[in-house]
Amino acid sequence: MCGICGAVSFSPPPVAAEILRAMCAAQRHRGPDDEGVWTAPLGAPGESRGWVGLGHRRLAVIDPAPRSRQPLGNEDGSLRLVCNGEIYNHRELRRELESRGHRFRSGSDCEVILHLYEEEGPAAASRLHGMFAFGLWDGKRRRLWLCRDRLGIKPLVYAGDGTRLLFASEIPALLASGLVPRALDRRALALYLAFNYIPAPATAFLEIRKLEPAGSLVLEEGGRIATERWWRLAPEPEAAPDNVDLRLRLRRALEEAVSGCLLADVPVGAFLSGGLDSGIVVGLMSHLAGRPVPTFTIAYPEDPAWDESGAARRLARFFGCAHHEIPLRRRDLLEAALAVLEGSEEPFADSSAIPTWIVSRAAARHVKVVLSGDGGDELFAGYRSYLAACWRSRYRRIPAGLRGGLIRPLLARLPDGRGTRVGEMLRRAKKFVRAAEEDELAGLLALKEVIPASLRRRLVPSGPEPEDPALAWVRGLWERHPADPVNRMLATDLYDSLPGDMLAKVDRMSMAHALEVRVPLLDHRVVELAFAIPGPAKMRRGVPKSLLRETFRDLLPPGHARRPKAGFEVPLGRLLRDGLAPLVAQTLDPRRVREQGLLDPAAVGEILALHRRGKTDSDWMVWNLLVLQSWLERHGRG
Repeated sequence: MCGICGAVSFSPPPVAAEILRAMCAAQRHRGPDDEGVWTAPLGAPGESRGWVGLGHRRLAVIDPAPRSRQPLGNEDGSLRLVCNGEIYNHRELRRELESRGHRFRSGSDCEVILHLYEEEGPAAASRLHGMFAFGLWDGKRRRLWLCRDRLGIKPLVYAGDGTRLLFASEIPALLASGLVPRALDRRALALYLAFNYIPAPATAFLEIRKLEPAGSLVLEEGGRIATERWWRLAPEPEAAPDNVDLRLRLRRALEEAVSGCLLADVPVGAFLSGGLDSGIVVGLMSHLAGRPVPTFTIAYPEDPAWDESGAARRLARFFGCAHHEIPLRRRDLLEAALAVLEGSEEPFADSSAIPTWIVSRAAARHVKVVLSGDGGDELFAGYRSYLAACWRSRYRRIPAGLRGGLIRPLLARLPDGRGTRVGEMLRRAKKFVRAAEEDELAGLLALKEVIPASLRRRLVPSGPEPEDPALAWVRGLWERHPADPVNRMLATDLYDSLPGDMLAKVDRMSMAHALEVRVPLLDHRVVELAFAIPGPAKMRRGVPKSLLRETFRDLLPPGHARRPKAGFEVPLGRLLRDGLAPLVAQTLDPRRVREQGLLDPAAVGEILALHRRGKTDSDWMVWNLLVLQSWLERHGRG
């Protein structure tokens, strides 16, 4: 796992090595072990046809020797590569390529990309198993190829103006070049208010874009750019619900994925939340590794309602793990929250980033690589919102008069919130009813959004728009995968919130501590198999992830497969009302908001009033605004 960057200019001035070193320095946390920079002119000596340069910060995981320093070159030096990630099938590819006469200079897994490109060009991406984002310069063709893995596990951002293109693992590296304008993208910030993150390809900056998952970008001499998506889900399920070998196929696929993720020349551990997905991953690791697996979990000794450490402890004991439990007290939450606020490369308000930052810091003291259970919910219908797709039609059979005259008014009068079990049940009920009353698309948005459209329009006033940008975004997602309602809903998260929120969170928080996180459930073979299964088969009898539970019941401790889902969350309301209360009051003060210039102070004040009254769940809205306003003050006016 590393930080990469590069620049291509088809006209003077040259791409100076100092610019690339500044870009590398902005990503040093991603790769503290080594640095490599390479630059070269375009054209014959004496010609002024532009320059190209690549930079790399290295976290040495496979073949830590200096011979694997990047940028890597092929035999004649005509190709140069910087890559962030891991190629799990590199040994098989290396044997195949060596049989064709290719000579390898290192033990790096990434070197196979160079030789595979020599054989197949950009089509080589489909041969790679793993997580990756890379930039490859083809000197003979004067071509830059940027590529991102199928699921968007590893990030890649870029900026270009027709004569010059820069790319990097992180936005701050592009800004560190001094060549990218800092103008803000107000539409992207409006999407952030809806979703807590900015979905690809947008970023908070007008001139910077994210390469989308499974994205390929080819820059040719003269500034011509072509982008395409090189991998897609199959449109329709292939397996029948009663397919007798389905569980065997699923188990075999996940065993192979975990086995590939164990490939490393450094110690490998695991995040263990106590839930089903991480339990399955750790169980398979324990069987395959043949040694105690180092595991890491968070405990909330001061907030028992949020504490799942007991379940993680039982799993660790069952599998014989070398278990590490990190007690997270309120002062620790405050410290991490401030670090997360300060380190945001763009507005990002998933509050589970706070415990992820802490558990990553703790794990990095013991290992360089961990496996996680991320992706299981989006593949096998783990979130309760997926049940809403099944329950919606039943709810709408209730007479409209009864729904509007009794159910909605009654729920509206009852207080809700995440701090108590009853409050959380009421919060979910209100969200479900609000979504079920809407048409299909508006209902999907209601399940996803953090701040409702009526408030978003007041927070960031704009001219008349034909459609709410968030609703337009959801419509585009919905139309990309026309499957059964459950798989269609799962696909919207696989394409968007998984890479935009979950994977981005884990990458940013773990790489802040130079920790590599691998996600075997998102091996593309597991993903393709999961979407070959009809949606209803994944949650039989209304039980989320029932197929996954049945498949791995024998691997887990007795009764563990029946445990209900518990999210990896933080007691955000308590944090906002306690340690962060002075910062909330200071940062969201009406005069300060007015001076910054993007948000409407009156609308911000209305959300803060809701928060103070505590009758309805507004914690995420307040955290969303605090993150945004803090980020805006660091990066400029709207």
